[in-house]
Amino acid sequence: MGAKSLLALSFGAAFVLGQESCPGYSASNVQQSGSGLTADLTLAGEACNAYGTDLPNLTLTVEYQSANRLHVLIEDQDHTVYQVPNDVFPRPGSAGSADSSNLRFTFTESPFSFAVARVDGETLFNTSGTPLVFESQYLNLRTSLPDNPNLYGLGEHTDPFRLNTTNYTRTIWNRDAYGIPPGSNLYGAHPTYIDHRGASGTHGVVLLNSNGIEVKINDTAGQYLEYNTLGGVFDFYFVAGPSPVETAQQLAEVVGLPANVPYGGLGYHNCRYGYQDVYEVAGVVHNYSEAGIPLETMWTDIDYMNDRWIMTVDPDRFPMALVRQLVDYLHQHQQKYTVMVDPATAYVPGGEYGAFNDGVEQDIFLKNSSGDLFLGVVWPGPTVFPDWFHPQSQAYWSGQFDSFFNADTGIDIDYLWIDMNEAANFCNYPCSDPFGYAEENNFPPEAPAVRNGSPIALPGFSADFQPPSSAAKLRLRRQENTASMMGLPDRDLIDPPYSIQNAAGSLSNKTIHTDIIHYNGLAEYDTHNLYGTMMSNHSRNAMLSRRPQDRTLVITRSTFLGAGQYVGHWLGDNISDWPHYRISIAQMLAFSSIFQIPMVGSDVCGFGGNTTEALCARWMMLGAFYPFYRNHNELGAISQEAYRWESVAESARIAIDIRYRMLDYFYTSFYEQTVDGTPSLNPMMFLYPEDSNTFAIDLQFFFGSSVLISPVTEENGTSVDIYLPNDIFYDWNNGFAPVQGSGKTISLEDVDFQTIPIHIRGGSILPLRSESANTTTELRKKSFQIVIAPGQDGTANGTLYLDDGLSLEQAATSYISFTWDGSTFSMSGTYDYGAGVDISTITLLGANSQPQSVRSNGADLSATYNSTTKVVNVEANIPLSGDATVSFGQVSAFTGTASSAVSSNALLLASVAASVMCLSGFW
Repeated sequence: MGAKSLLALSFGAAFVLGQESCPGYSASNVQQSGSGLTADLTLAGEACNAYGTDLPNLTLTVEYQSANRLHVLIEDQDHTVYQVPNDVFPRPGSAGSADSSNLRFTFTESPFSFAVARVDGETLFNTSGTPLVFESQYLNLRTSLPDNPNLYGLGEHTDPFRLNTTNYTRTIWNRDAYGIPPGSNLYGAHPTYIDHRGASGTHGVVLLNSNGIEVKINDTAGQYLEYNTLGGVFDFYFVAGPSPVETAQQLAEVVGLPANVPYGGLGYHNCRYGYQDVYEVAGVVHNYSEAGIPLETMWTDIDYMNDRWIMTVDPDRFPMALVRQLVDYLHQHQQKYTVMVDPATAYVPGGEYGAFNDGVEQDIFLKNSSGDLFLGVVWPGPTVFPDWFHPQSQAYWSGQFDSFFNADTGIDIDYLWIDMNEAANFCNYPCSDPFGYAEENNFPPEAPAVRNGSPIALPGFSADFQPPSSAAKLRLRRQENTASMMGLPDRDLIDPPYSIQNAAGSLSNKTIHTDIIHYNGLAEYDTHNLYGTMMSNHSRNAMLSRRPQDRTLVITRSTFLGAGQYVGHWLGDNISDWPHYRISIAQMLAFSSIFQIPMVGSDVCGFGGNTTEALCARWMMLGAFYPFYRNHNELGAISQEAYRWESVAESARIAIDIRYRMLDYFYTSFYEQTVDGTPSLNPMMFLYPEDSNTFAIDLQFFFGSSVLISPVTEENGTSVDIYLPNDIFYDWNNGFAPVQGSGKTISLEDVDFQTIPIHIRGGSILPLRSESANTTTELRKKSFQIVIAPGQDGTANGTLYLDDGLSLEQAATSYISFTWDGSTFSMSGTYDYGAGVDISTITLLGANSQPQSVRSNGADLSATYNSTTKVVNVEANIPLSGDATVSFGQVSAFTGTASSAVSSNALLLASVAASVMCLSGFW
């Protein structure tokens, strides 16, 4: 083995045994300015052409875009190599300077490498020691890291929240991933990570690249992180933090602030794949009501479609007239309706299928190189796929929505659900016979038999809401098919020389073929990871065209950087088991706190397979603290609606009661994330960044920044070990009794299946509703209970945002700040929105004594004191229309320690504080 081969071996994953090392680049023609620099990069030796052709001439552009953001772009000099289009991912603005930046860029001319450091000298990113590789179908760059780093992000995956950093590979290539299997690429592409270094601070790195990516993290040649991409350019954004929360805020400046959601979107949702007909859906709605479980939104999977064709209804099982009656019933009861739409459109030439005919007429479907429509196989059988790059695609998509979801003649949906948009394609590559594949695999599957016409008693529905007497099912037959920065030429778009570890196999397997060229000339090879987010954006626009005055909610499966600006995300087709229950926490934390897609949640009780009563009871409790809270399961599995078992029904009633009382607190947190990126869900590390015990915790989390959730996570377990940092907390399940954390793990015993451990973080003020309600519309009519949870310094603060909960453009809003200085509660802010309710109660936690007096505007207020739970409860009746103060006179704060053991009798023990808790339906 020659010297060059030995050297190549030391470079690691980018090179293989016996291959000559790549030469790297040399920098020249460096031009510096106050806001950054540019330079030419020239291949420094003989091309190695490791996995493509080395590009001889590159350019480097460095921009100090703000005090805490640095942009580093390495691209080809000719600007021929594909880059993510600006209209898909708008770039952040630049208004910074090197002098005012908290980051420093340095480089070595030959061989070229660069480093990013803080102004105090700490290096955050350093590419020295390995050559930069920039080829026609392969890019490689490596940065060194500290030993045993704390890294988070690089999704979508089911790995722990803190990533493994030894022999770790994460493939980023969107795919249909039933069961969300561990160690594999899933539905989304988010090449973003944060690096947390304790007291030294936190920073974030975004690689804007939509090609297939393989990230490797290892410690074989010193600790490193390595990018291997199948094309595109190196387009990096570095953000300085230095706290985790500030890092998240700065990442939002890069990927875009998330869209706000309707107030009702935070309610409880129910769905399943496999409802037989509209009558069964109506029966589920009725059964939730009978069980006393609030149901905000009813969802329907693809079952409603005729032969699984989008923009159709099954004329026998889901006739339009009866679906409209169902929607009317829901709306009359302050509830909502959502259905699924896929991108794949049934291929039906010569028929009367409007979605297909309109698409052909407007020429918006993807085509093969021959000019024929590209065909895959999805639920309807042979299908075609919209080309979201086509200039008429938005008009086509909005037109379909305006017609099929028309409020007067169609299904007047409130929200939208998008599936299969990676895009999924059941047919294995090369899919030379989609018709044969569809027939052999029974696509579309046979619909369930139509009911025999026996009457169904559904209170509230009209007499004509009855099954048809005929079981006839019309099935239409398929017909044979008779019919710059755009990317470098001469690439292998099907089997590139470097193979990423795509769990589906080759890049084109089970998806749109990567050699398809879009209308604008871009290759699917480069843009595959954008397909889902482009459909999301089109769909959001289509929903807004229906109701331009209303905020909308769109939930999607496939995502890319910046998708949170348009949509929320459910975490895909999980499995009804305890491992998926546990990993859902880490998944949602990554999406909410790092990827800036805060409307996120996992299928409660699990999607695939049969859930169990115990698992579903626990999951209904945990799911109440997902931003997106939906019970959903698959065709063929046992039914798992929350009313199916009494223990699960009771868990649901209790969990929804707590969630709804907290809903304005969380709605405020969510709103604040849409304003500046402050996470509405927080890993423990984000709020205790210098406590190393929190760095790996991903089975506890903060709902907002004040409510610590610590679910039981073991099968059939009734105890849980939880970590409490050195801070004061208040035990929700024990009458708000104070608990002094000491930076240790404690055990909570006898946690029954209707309890989830909840602790209020000291230093918080929570605006809670005084009681829950059956719908969020009714909830908004309830008064507020302000809960003051003093911190270790005796102070506390919080906020409350109020608006009408629906309008896209608000006519009036209120944003109120609450403070507690140890003796006086104050509220100040703006009060333009008339909420129509007041603050009925102020509850002070952790008080060691009864206050001598409680006064507001010179008037005495009635107050009670519970010496067991250390709680003062004040009848306030303060209108939400102007600043106010309430003085508590002399009241001593709790300074001792207390047990936090929760038992099955804890709620009975806490009943002495019932007047304080005001938890409607909690006992």
